Amino acid sequence: MKQDLNKNFDFGYERVTEEEKTDKVGAVFDSVSQKYDLMNDLMSLGLHRFWKRFAMMHTGLIEGMSALDVAGGTGDLASSLCQQVGKKGTVVLTDINFNMLINGRSKLLDQGKLNQINLIQSNAESLPFVNDSFDCITIGFGLRNITNKEKALASIMQVIKPGGRLLILEFSKPNELISPFYDFYSFSVLPKLGDWMVNDADSYQYLAESIRMHPDQKKLKEMMETIGFSNCEYFNLTGGIVALHIGYKI
Repeated sequence: MKQDLNKNFDFGYERVTEEEKTDKVGAVFDSVSQKYDLMNDLMSLGLHRFWKRFAMMHTGLIEGMSALDVAGGTGDLASSLCQQVGKKGTVVLTDINFNMLINGRSKLLDQGKLNQINLIQSNAESLPFVNDSFDCITIGFGLRNITNKEKALASIMQVIKPGGRLLILEFSKPNELISPFYDFYSFSVLPKLGDWMVNDADSYQYLAESIRMHPDQKKLKEMMETIGFSNCEYFNLTGGIVALHIGYKI
């Protein structure tokens, strides 16, 4: 598909071209990849582990099935998917960023799971798999970084088996009680934490801005339905700071 040169995309609060966004997001994750897992623990106070466990409760996977983790970074979800499908199943981990995959490979090797998980560098907007390949596809905290979300969702839809499901775990819109504290933390604490830990405040400023620009719970549900996912629903976690969206391919 040809790039629309007149269309701009969000990079945080900036408006950039498709190519610029892809390059800028790549630079962010090149910068943070070495301490990505440590920063996840620090930024979320460990809550990301609970959010991911909750998502894994909704995969519908049993031994022998197939699963794909899109924009899977260092492999947290892929590792859990591996446990669910067992040695007879198939798990594939994809990410567009080479450095994130390298760090994921090292972690999965340490866990003794590398021989059960296939790692493939690919763009979520054009997944390199045969149609109707996977029983479940997950994407955890990656959708907001994809340049064209609609193209990614359409690509995901193609490679899910009929009857299979998509799980999107992503930052979302918190309730009114939490919002003021969350805004303060996001814009006053996160960039300083990023500066302290990885000498990169700008990447974590982008993180806070990208969350605000990402579709909220209802809009993301509508996007999934527009692409063709059925029986879509979402669960708010930690007051809506994070939401798990689920949709099915009929």
